[in-house]
Amino acid sequence: MPVYRIHRMKENVRQQFRSAPHTIGATRVKPRDYETGGTVEARSWYAAWVTLQRTADALEVGDILEADSGELRICKYVGFEEAEWQLPEPKSGIEATPTPGTPAAAP
Repeated sequence: MPVYRIHRMKENVRQQFRSAPHTIGATRVKPRDYETGGTVEARSWYAAWVTLQRTADALEVGDILEADSGELRICKYVGFEEAEWQLPEPKSGIEATPTPGTPAAAP
């Protein structure tokens, strides 16, 4: 039976998420907005929700389940929808290189 990792949305972000308009497609989420919340063993995303529904660990809107494969589903008012981590773009190093004729930054 699959085991899902639970990612709990931080409360200060949850209030903004609840009032945001519904989006189409995968929801992009930032890892810094989440805390690890344990695991749940269930046959599907919805079975995991039902398993946790009547416990102190019930899933709330904005919480994420992550499958062993890395696939993410975010809990919304309409059910579970696809999500993906929005990771910061790596710096190429070019930004720190002064262009000719431009003074270098002071230390």
